[in-house]
Amino acid sequence: MDAAQAKEVTVAQYESDLTRFMRQFMAQHPEERISQKAGRAAWWDKEPGVRTPPPPARHAPKSGGNEYTFEPLSEKDSTA
Repeated sequence: MDAAQAKEVTVAQYESDLTRFMRQFMAQHPEERISQKAGRAAWWDKEPGVRTPPPPARHAPKSGGNEYTFEPLSEKDSTA
């Protein structure tokens, strides 16, 4: 066995602590599979037409009245 093959075997046998924990937890708590399936069905296992429609688009906020703040100067104001 050369070094590349040895590395592939080592990588294939590695299992992270989290993966090991999840495997053990699921083996000890088989009822969690039912909960997982129910949660998945609530969010993902639907036909495209059955999904909840997106919320209605919100209108852009109206300006705060700034469009009416400009007033041309009168002749009296411009000479002062």
